Amino acid sequence: MNDKDFASITGMIIRIENQESCCRRMLTLRTDNGIVNIMVQSETIVIDSVQLRIGMRIAAFYNRNQPMVLIFPPQHNAQYVIALQGDEQVLLSYFDRSLTASDQALQLNLSRNTEITTINGQNVTCNLGGHTLLVCYSVTTRSIPPQTTPRKIVLIC
Repeated sequence: MNDKDFASITGMIIRIENQESCCRRMLTLRTDNGIVNIMVQSETIVIDSVQLRIGMRIAAFYNRNQPMVLIFPPQHNAQYVIALQGDEQVLLSYFDRSLTASDQALQLNLSRNTEITTINGQNVTCNLGGHTLLVCYSVTTRSIPPQTTPRKIVLIC
């Protein structure tokens, strides 16, 4: 699956419900576009294994090509969930050798403070260019493409 298969939803968790098994939970998010339900299952990867709780601001990524139930509010099956800090934004994209996103939406400038890990929390020692990355950032330049020094980068292998 490539990064263009993913869409994201960002919002604040306002309810958490256990489903028919202990391994499934429904998160209800308040987003800028209204209420959305996110299904978190055993296959869902929660970055940093954080405990999801009410009041937490998260981004959830789901496969946009997967069939979805036609109900209101919309419901998606999350593949990745990440907790966000403050007004942080997140992007999941393929980045080339110059660390520019494939759609030119963002260019990365790394610093010593940028936390860089694999999806399971291991340190990364290789070049990030030529990989799909999940990037958490807050401020960008007004250049084209916008540039940022991210807080966190997760290498999606």
